[in-house]
Amino acid sequence: MSTFNLENAVCNHGFFMMAPNLWIPFFKTLQRPLRLSDPTTSCTVSISHPLHHTSLQVLVHGVNILSSLDQQAVLAQVSRMLRISEGDERDVSEFHKVHAEAKKRGFGRIFRSPTLFEDAVKSILLCNCSWARTLNMARDLCKLQLELNKGDEVIRDPTRRVGVKRERATYISYKGSNEAPSEGRDEVLGNFPNAKELASLDEDYLNRHCNLGYRASRIIELAKKVENGKLDLKKLEVSVSAVSSYDSVYKKLMRIKGFGPYATANVLMCLGYYQKIPVDSETIRHLQQVHARESRKRGDILKEVKAIYGKYQPFQCLAYWLELLEYYENKFGKLSELPKSCYHTITGSSVQVRMINSPKTS
Repeated sequence: MSTFNLENAVCNHGFFMMAPNLWIPFFKTLQRPLRLSDPTTSCTVSISHPLHHTSLQVLVHGVNILSSLDQQAVLAQVSRMLRISEGDERDVSEFHKVHAEAKKRGFGRIFRSPTLFEDAVKSILLCNCSWARTLNMARDLCKLQLELNKGDEVIRDPTRRVGVKRERATYISYKGSNEAPSEGRDEVLGNFPNAKELASLDEDYLNRHCNLGYRASRIIELAKKVENGKLDLKKLEVSVSAVSSYDSVYKKLMRIKGFGPYATANVLMCLGYYQKIPVDSETIRHLQQVHARESRKRGDILKEVKAIYGKYQPFQCLAYWLELLEYYENKFGKLSELPKSCYHTITGSSVQVRMINSPKTS
């Protein structure tokens, strides 16, 4: 993967700061629980990129043996999070052709979750609240998942893990170790809850534990749609390869309760559709400070966005996100080097802006 860099692939989007993800700056390692082929069982996984190695190293903790199916399940989730595929590599290369600065910085992959369902729920958590609250809600959902499973899906103590060397994959080698980093995790969390776990809950119970507000009903409804088959997330992922599917996927997402233009655009970005930029108050702040635009009405903002980023089509969102990343790193320092305790401060909200809604525009 000629354009791949683990640090760049992880530390570029707020999702990497949200539980149960843990980026360990000193070791340049991503650690979190991932589900095995049995979706009720999780194990802690650490992902690093050793110096002078062309392959990533994936450490799977707390297990004696991984079946071939378990290895495939872990590999698929790692690949999805880091966007490691021929299609992703092709997108990065094509984006670099139209954006020289992105190529210089090695930017072109936006971090995402191991599953589309987690992306979708976290996109809902981003809406209409402070960044600090978003982080808290994600953390509380992982605490709840641990409680629901009575410890079955705990992030196991890395000091008790046992591993064996795994067979080398195409671009990721599996390896067990008793020396993997674990610092930075100051509380015990479960995995991020899946659709089955959330679909079984009622709104009051979910709110008591996670303080989601109106989002609780939206998330439960989403989980139920996934569980009963009314929303086939796997089918949405497969359709990404078809350019003609963009409009149909957008319309399908917009029909889901709780998915307005912002959450929908965010999920589209996670899917690999980069044409539509997630527009919120941060976008207004960014347009004001970086592009000297003063529009506040949604319709006008969308026109400004199109005028500024249209030249990067179909990678408008990547171009926008690179500018956001540069803004945050100029203000706070390199995101990959920040301690977890600072994450709640990583926001442009010190600049007070408000978007004035005009008639709905998509």
